[in-house]
Amino acid sequence: MLRIVLLCSLLSFGIPAQAEAYNRVDFQVEAAREVANDLLVTSLSADIQDKQPSHVAQQLNTILNGALRLSASFAAVRTRSGNQRTYPVYGKNNQISAWRGHGEIQLESRDFKAAGELIMQLQTTLHLGSVEFTVAPDTRTRIEDELISEAIKAFQHRAAAIQAAVGAKSYKIVHFAINSGGMPPVYPAQMMRSSALADSAIPAPEFAGGDTRMTAQINGTIELQ
Repeated sequence: MLRIVLLCSLLSFGIPAQAEAYNRVDFQVEAAREVANDLLVTSLSADIQDKQPSHVAQQLNTILNGALRLSASFAAVRTRSGNQRTYPVYGKNNQISAWRGHGEIQLESRDFKAAGELIMQLQTTLHLGSVEFTVAPDTRTRIEDELISEAIKAFQHRAAAIQAAVGAKSYKIVHFAINSGGMPPVYPAQMMRSSALADSAIPAPEFAGGDTRMTAQINGTIELQ
């Protein structure tokens, strides 16, 4: 979908000595497109609490190492380790009563079905965090290049239309700036405890990635001649 937005200043003509000022026109054009999100990004975490920090580290490492080994069998899913830390839990009289460990792994995939299958299996020991759907970097670059090309053509077309409307012989570009962007949607996923998950069958989540509206805007100034 291509939408062109024009913000054009009113033309006014003064004395010849002010030709460079009154012959200049500022306007903006925009090319936009709804792009299907093709990359899923999410994180899963484990939390362990015990009176001994060594027990916390042992249990946490066991869970995370197992999750990484399982993830390695899913070639379509990229997995990497995330934040991991152990910290004290204080009780009465500000004394340490226990130790708590937190560890994460992060997943990225273009294959939503494979990612859903892996997440289903990992949720037996890990908690699912937020799920983000976005446009993959290479897709984003390709679409941005296409939108910039469309916006430049729209700018040239609009400049020519302004030139013809006022009867000018030609125009030259005085200023030209390109801006592009797009915001991906984020869908929070319910945090579920592993103990509850172990007691029931977990269906693989089915994901609908949605779209991201990508734009390329050109702000420019032309001088009519």
